[in-house]
Amino acid sequence: MVRPLAQHSKTTLRKAWKHAVSPLHRKKNQLMAPKKKVSALIKLQIEAGKANPAPPLGPALGSHGVNIMDFCKAYNAQTQDKMGQIIPVEITVYEDRSFDFILKTPPAAALLKKAAGVQKGADNPLTTKVGSVTKDQVREIAETKMADLSARDIEAAMKIIEGTARSMGITVTD
Repeated sequence: MVRPLAQHSKTTLRKAWKHAVSPLHRKKNQLMAPKKKVSALIKLQIEAGKANPAPPLGPALGSHGVNIMDFCKAYNAQTQDKMGQIIPVEITVYEDRSFDFILKTPPAAALLKKAAGVQKGADNPLTTKVGSVTKDQVREIAETKMADLSARDIEAAMKIIEGTARSMGITVTD
């Protein structure tokens, strides 16, 4: 007969939990691979498919001992389908000079400039308006950026994007 969980003693529950079958548990004499120690975290914004060893990329990676050409080849291969966009990247450099990188979504300002059809934002956004975007365009940009924003839902993400648009001198219309 199986007793309800509340009737088991704490010791019994602790033993059951200790011996639970899980991939996270390992045997005593089984060793885990040692973690790599992180040497640096580098954040850059590079045009998709056009990474090369020239500045600013070369000096940023070279100062940490990373093989720049290996990074350029890997980055260009992963961003081929996004040509023409600026893609932020977080590069994690380890002590053994190896690296990993994570691609982010394009900056909201770049997406807004593309949607509004302008080259750059206003010098003084309070008095000068350089373009406009619709609520539907803002929603589309918010859905694209949702993974990188700290918003809990699409409406909150839209408010963040609308604030960015206002600070660039772009008006949001219905």
